[in-house]
Amino acid sequence: MTERPTALVTGASRGVGAAVARALGPTHHVILGGRDENALAAVAAELPDARPWPVELTRVTEADVAGVERLDLLVHSAGIVRMGLIADQPAAAWRETLEVNVVAVAELTRLLLPALRRAQGHVVCVNSGSGQRANPHWAAYAASKFALRAFADALRLEEPGLRVTTVYPGRVATDMQHGVRRYEGGPFEPGKYLTAESVARAVLAAVNAGPDAHLTEVTVRPAAGPAS
Repeated sequence: MTERPTALVTGASRGVGAAVARALGPTHHVILGGRDENALAAVAAELPDARPWPVELTRVTEADVAGVERLDLLVHSAGIVRMGLIADQPAAAWRETLEVNVVAVAELTRLLLPALRRAQGHVVCVNSGSGQRANPHWAAYAASKFALRAFADALRLEEPGLRVTTVYPGRVATDMQHGVRRYEGGPFEPGKYLTAESVARAVLAAVNAGPDAHLTEVTVRPAAGPAS
């Protein structure tokens, strides 16, 4: 029996991360990264070969990844959004957003590079439409996503043995979107947003593109509703 490839998915307790984990479940051994141990355990119980990896991504260390010797796929799905006008957002909001959305991604990737190199693996960064354009009230989030885009582009050039894909979803019907719509003072309208499963299928398309193909960027927009 052939050993399953190993995938590590961050933000796997809910939303897009959980959907990606479920999409990979039939073919991969999935390591489920996130802070909510109970939610991770629940997702793991749904999958044939998965284990929770409770972790605070902003404080990850070499000891946390010591057991990962070979990694075929790393999916960065964890992230936060802090809405607000530039005039109103203090430095703490910027630091938190960049720490979670960029610095934690860079550090986890750095720590796992030996395992990724052994497998000639694949890194997928789940970005956002805000990584392609900035809008009012979204400055800190957009800045972090533009930085995540730059990180992925640089990693692709520095590590030619790896595949690196950035996925740019539009609005997705997740808990994060509930918070965004509360801030915007509008209703939550899931029919106008992508499902987490649709984003997961885009990730899977990049992963399954074949050994001769390298999907460097994938943009996914809702069929109806706001694009960002």
